[in-house]
Amino acid sequence: MANQFVIQLPNRPGALADLSEILATRGVDLRAIGGGGIGESGHLIFKTSDDVATRAVLKEGAYEFIEGESLLVEVDDQPGGMARVARRLSDAGVNIYGHLFIGRWGDQAQFSFVVDDIDAARAALDGLSSIHAG
Repeated sequence: MANQFVIQLPNRPGALADLSEILATRGVDLRAIGGGGIGESGHLIFKTSDDVATRAVLKEGAYEFIEGESLLVEVDDQPGGMARVARRLSDAGVNIYGHLFIGRWGDQAQFSFVVDDIDAARAALDGLSSIHAG
């Protein structure tokens, strides 16, 4: 599965528990997840094992969400790695809906982005490092 979901949640105890329990009852495994909240609003950014089932759960629960193809980007694991990616995307007029830190391997860090224009993002990041959908 290659999609990433960005959703809004109420910033209250149990919001994440409720959603993750529903996903689990449908057999959906959370593969990567991040999020946060300020005030009354929270958000999640995640990938799952089943895009179709995830989309159905979110629609049935009337969650506000954005779904997009994941763009995996590897950059040098040093200060400024994320800054270079974010600046290139910004300069190309690409909006980042959400991103996940995937991990570090050797001297590389890998991030997964969902953006408003994946083709423009690929072009903007060309030559930066390893970039592919995933």
